[in-house]
Amino acid sequence: MTGTAGVPVDSCGPPPDRNDTELWHAAAGGDHGAFTELFERHAQSVWNHAYRLTGSWASAEDLTSTTFLTAWRRRADITLIRDSALPWLYTVAGNLARSEHRSSGRRLRLVRRLPEPRSVSDHADTVVDQLDGEERLRRVLALVAKLPKSQRQAVELCLLGDLSLSDAAELLGVAEVTVRAHISRARAQLRVALEEK
Repeated sequence: MTGTAGVPVDSCGPPPDRNDTELWHAAAGGDHGAFTELFERHAQSVWNHAYRLTGSWASAEDLTSTTFLTAWRRRADITLIRDSALPWLYTVAGNLARSEHRSSGRRLRLVRRLPEPRSVSDHADTVVDQLDGEERLRRVLALVAKLPKSQRQAVELCLLGDLSLSDAAELLGVAEVTVRAHISRARAQLRVALEEK
C-alpha cells in the first residue's frame, strides 16, 4: 500500500516503540518529539528518585525539571548504558541534589547566625512535626550523605533510585558483587545510626 506521495505505508499499525538510545540519538539530532517521548517515559521515575533523595515534593519537582534541562543541553555529549537513559538521569539528579544540599547547608548556617525571634510553642505544631514524614526522610538522607562515597553512590542508585545492581555496577565501573557489598555495609551503618537517634 502506498500513501499520497507514493511512499509505502505500513498497514500493520503504528511504528514500534524506539528504545532510549534511538530516542536519545534522534533528540541529539534536534528531534523535539523524541526528547518529549524520553521525558514522558522517565519523568515519573526521575521524580520518585529525586523525592527519595530530598524528602521534599517541591525539591523533587525542581530536580526533575533541572535534570531534564541538563539532559536536553547535553544530549549530544552523552552515551547511554544498556539502551536506558535512567542511569544517566539518576546520576544527574543525584549530583544536583548533592549540590542543592550543600547550598542549603550554607544558607542554613547563615540563618543560624541570626537571632531567633521569641515565640510560644504550640502543641499542634509539635504534633505536626512528629508526624511529618518528610522530616523523617530528611534524617535518613542526611545519614546517607555521611556514608563513604562508594556506599553512598550504591545506595542512591540502587535503594533510592531503583536501579538494578548490574546497571549500577556498570555505571560505577565496578563489579556487581562490589555494589552488593557497598549496599550491605551502608544498610548496617544506617541501621546503627538510626538506632542511636
